[in-house]
Amino acid sequence: MITGIKGTRFRRAAAVTATTAAVLAAGAFGAAPAGAVATPTIAAKGGYVMNNGTAKTLYTKAADTRRSTGSTTKIMTAKVVLAQPNLNLDAKVTIQKAYSDYVVANNASQAHLIVGDKVTVRQLLYGLMLPSGCDAAYALADKFGSGSTRAARVKSFIGKMNSAATSLHLTNTHFDSFDGIGKGSNYSTPRDLTKIASSAMKNSTFKTIVKTKSYSAKTVTKTGTTRNMAAWTNTNGLLSSYSGTIGVKTGSGPEAKYCLVFAATRNGKTVIGTVLASTSIPNREADAKKLMTYAFAK
Repeated sequence: MITGIKGTRFRRAAAVTATTAAVLAAGAFGAAPAGAVATPTIAAKGGYVMNNGTAKTLYTKAADTRRSTGSTTKIMTAKVVLAQPNLNLDAKVTIQKAYSDYVVANNASQAHLIVGDKVTVRQLLYGLMLPSGCDAAYALADKFGSGSTRAARVKSFIGKMNSAATSLHLTNTHFDSFDGIGKGSNYSTPRDLTKIASSAMKNSTFKTIVKTKSYSAKTVTKTGTTRNMAAWTNTNGLLSSYSGTIGVKTGSGPEAKYCLVFAATRNGKTVIGTVLASTSIPNREADAKKLMTYAFAK
């Protein structure tokens, strides 16, 4: 047992030695400086995050590599619709058999719209963004493209999507479809898709739609009665699992793998970003959460 003055000195000396050793060890192992945050590792092949208020880049991984985008394409579909002059969101669109045949032929995600029903433009936008309805996308392209045939109108609408990309100065984005079921030249990048989403989020209707978890549409049948559609559930799981999430859109496909354009607001700051070609639905969500948490910490 250590006693007296010498014992006290010994204890002090031992404490100083231990503290010095701890500091040296920390230095030797490269302790992160105060305030630094470790850059996350994600499963996705590409990723990008920015501060939505300042457009400052906060994270990149192959951010300018062109990839298939799957249904994240529908962000631009919605953006083009919402940019139409004198847009009436309550205008009705009659659902055509062609839209139904299209989703069946392509085994595509759908809003289960019923042929002959009259559906408002607003309802079609919910059907586009929540269950990722390719039938809703087709209906919108047919409605807002110009031309005397359906094929011409669809081509015209896709042209508007590409014009919108050009106006945002996006050099790595091209659309050949209204829904992401591309024909070989439907691509974007994490950085470009984030810019498209950031631009779309300036529209209050878009912003309201993409943060909605569930939506029930009342449509008008061909006999004039009202039909209550089964509720559409948002495919974006972050809305229920990451505090502050305000959007935006999922995407998937054989070529695209698993994609997610995401946004969240915390403490008055909004971050927005994209992951492309992740390995599963849980992994694209985990990727997005890591990137948002990292971005908020920065």
